[in-house]
Amino acid sequence: MSDEGVRLPVKAAEKRDAGRGVARLPESARQQLGVLSGDTVVVEGSRQAVAKVWPGVDEGVVRIDADTRANAGVTVGDEVWVRRVSVRDARRVTLDVSEELPDDADDLLTRALLDRPLRAGDRVHVETADLQATVRSTDPDGVVKVTERTHLDVRGNDAGQTPQGGTTTSEPSGGDDSAGSRPRAGGVAYEDIGGLDDELDLVREMIELPLTEPELFRQVGVDPPKGVLLYGPPGTGKTLIARAVANEVDAQFLVINGPEIVSKYKGDSEQRLREVFDEATANQPAIVFIDELDAIAGERDEDADMENRLVAQLLTLLDGLEDRGQVIVIGATNRVDSVDPALRRGGRFDREIEIGAPDERGRREILEVQTRGMPLGEDVDLDRLAGRTHGFVGADVKTLTQEAAMAALRERADRDPLEVRWADFEAALAAVDPSAMREYVAEAPAVTFADVGGLSRAKEQLRETVEWPLLYGPLFEAAKTEPPSGILLHGPPGTGKTLLARALAGETGVNFIHVAGPELLDRYVGESEKSVREVFDRARQAAPAIVFFDEIDAIAAKRGDGEEVTERVVSQLLTEMDNAADNPNVVVLAATNRKDALDPALLRPGRLETHVEVPDPDAEGRRAILRVHTEGKPLGEDVDLEALAHETVGYSGADVAALVRAASMRAIRDVAEGVNPDEANERADDVVVRAAHFETAMAELGRD
Repeated sequence: MSDEGVRLPVKAAEKRDAGRGVARLPESARQQLGVLSGDTVVVEGSRQAVAKVWPGVDEGVVRIDADTRANAGVTVGDEVWVRRVSVRDARRVTLDVSEELPDDADDLLTRALLDRPLRAGDRVHVETADLQATVRSTDPDGVVKVTERTHLDVRGNDAGQTPQGGTTTSEPSGGDDSAGSRPRAGGVAYEDIGGLDDELDLVREMIELPLTEPELFRQVGVDPPKGVLLYGPPGTGKTLIARAVANEVDAQFLVINGPEIVSKYKGDSEQRLREVFDEATANQPAIVFIDELDAIAGERDEDADMENRLVAQLLTLLDGLEDRGQVIVIGATNRVDSVDPALRRGGRFDREIEIGAPDERGRREILEVQTRGMPLGEDVDLDRLAGRTHGFVGADVKTLTQEAAMAALRERADRDPLEVRWADFEAALAAVDPSAMREYVAEAPAVTFADVGGLSRAKEQLRETVEWPLLYGPLFEAAKTEPPSGILLHGPPGTGKTLLARALAGETGVNFIHVAGPELLDRYVGESEKSVREVFDRARQAAPAIVFFDEIDAIAAKRGDGEEVTERVVSQLLTEMDNAADNPNVVVLAATNRKDALDPALLRPGRLETHVEVPDPDAEGRRAILRVHTEGKPLGEDVDLEALAHETVGYSGADVAALVRAASMRAIRDVAEGVNPDEANERADDVVVRAAHFETAMAELGRD
């Protein structure tokens, strides 16, 4: 045991620990301090905070949440002393709550603070009620622990309400308010952001140091960064990151919503911009957040006088930030290419950070954040749910959890206790459309290679060219080998090229962008090329992703043999594929039954370089396809799949599927004829697909 304590750097708490007042310590630190899980420690930075010890797996760091960091006067990356401290049971704790108190405030606070160490001056956040409370006093003094026998004296700002067991007062808040005098920017902390740890580190690097330790930049003789531009699809967390950083550094947070700044009066819009920057200068340190930056800072042209003046004013304000002191500007947009290039150079927006759609691990973290206070049923598997939410951005995941909760509330009469179950999430999945998978993007494929009969050689090639780079990236790096950037599936119609592509996406668990070639063509000049660019832009946003061009021969015929619009599309496609080759998380997959019609430039190495033939199935392949399509069907004992496989010579995979479907329809027809619809349920067991049905189906299809 160490009386001096241990000195450790601070990291943000795990998502599930937010608001719990715990300090996760590694085993080595716990042994040095002589503490066990559940003991209390003091975390000392510029001030002191108390927290309950829980085991941590990160060696050499202490993980604490935003309230504990604020109480200790530290931010992520700072070092703190952690010491053991004795704690007594609290007889009374007096709390000041600035928000309007709900009727059940006393119960909510008691449940949130039970078994939690506190001291006068601490600030605590109750997430379930969205309440921010400050500990005014404790009895006895010092470090105490809330128990079931502790009386909470809750004081709110609404004199008309008195929660059970508490009192109400309009007196000003007492206690030590040094834990944070500025209002929090929406109450957002690092623990409330899931799936964006790397992006958050980049933003912190550009914002925290200039605001908290500007002298470091003077020591190395450089100007601190002035601005950060966050870009990416809507709902990915750009605004959330800005608010969290502002809270962490205890900075004034000023928001400029792009469209709201625009005025019909000349000079009024520029005046509004200047007023915001003046307010930031007067309340340093400050962060000016410009949301929807493209709305007021689009690329200048001769016909947009007001927009040109706004951009010029913004350029002037950014250039003057050096004289304004500790003021940082954060811009956010989902149309970064529309922002005027003059804003995107060094000295203005010094760094551009993409906030993209989260991967499966990121979605798992976001789900953990959004379900933190939710009573989940035992059948809810967040890992499985993360795998089902392809293309969901953070806002979509939040909507999904809300929809699931609403589904649980609709069924609350049948549930005791009330909890959100897997069936509620299933209902929510059917109701929520993922933002990153609209327009050209299909739903996440539910099929795998097991659903594709035969084609073992094609499956093997696809695994090696697409699945291996995603699963065995380090092996490719060790061999200094770049994986193929594009794959062409070619073969006769109906052999399963599209099904293979969808199964590949299901196998790899990545987003699947399905583009039917002809839908990209437009009679207006430039529109077809724009559609191609949008497809690849969406793929980069939803990466890792497979872009699948079905019937690619419709848009990529040999140049010189087709229409002018096709030639322009081919040129644009070549450009985009060259760019995609630099992104290992975007794979281009194409399918055609007219390989000889494609432009040769598409088929060279670096583009669609891997050619996978998908032929008509042989007898073994037809047998495998029959097994897939008859699985679970009520087959008669006289049905011989081996014989059917030999009788279907020349059938494609689609033909075999059509044969099974037609035979099944004949079996249904035999039972349905002369049966009252009300009796259908009783006669369901009479449906049997027999050999005669297959023979009739062959005759109907003209393939007997």
